[in-house]
Amino acid sequence: MESPSSEPILFSAVVTPHRSLGRAGVRAVVLLVAAASGVLGLVFLAAGAWPVSGFLGLDVALVYWALRINTRRAAACEQIVVTPSAVTIRRVGHTGLTAEWTLNPVWARLDREVDPDFGLLRIALVSQGRRLVVGSWLSPVERDGFAAALAAALNEARRGPTRTTFPDVAPEAPGNRVDPPGSGP
Repeated sequence: MESPSSEPILFSAVVTPHRSLGRAGVRAVVLLVAAASGVLGLVFLAAGAWPVSGFLGLDVALVYWALRINTRRAAACEQIVVTPSAVTIRRVGHTGLTAEWTLNPVWARLDREVDPDFGLLRIALVSQGRRLVVGSWLSPVERDGFAAALAAALNEARRGPTRTTFPDVAPEAPGNRVDPPGSGP
């Protein structure tokens, strides 16, 4: 998502789902479960309960499958960009499927659902009857900071672009200077 070069980006964020295990962590967990299942399988095999060993192998396969799905879903992301003329939300699913929405920042408002016990539960952008939940992967504390920054960007976009800044004192131009009386050469 790129903004035209003439328009400044007021806010830009990429939100991704949190995953506590990387590839090495997944490998370590699967190996640990496989080792524990192997030891237990040998105990049950020695006790004559050989069918249990097969079910322990099935448990290892299910843990591997669940962690692999979890890792694959970490590829999802949500990109939010606010410029003076547009709020663009782009979601990329874990399968690569992309959905994009563009809202007018003048009409967009930030709706917050707050629970006194748990904090900020949900943030949604509401515009022209559409409600779009954003930042759902964030924790309540992260969501609070995200909402504050997004609200500030929306307010800045509503004010409009800043065209020119004027200095406090106009520069002196030859012929326009007024000297105080008695300060001549």
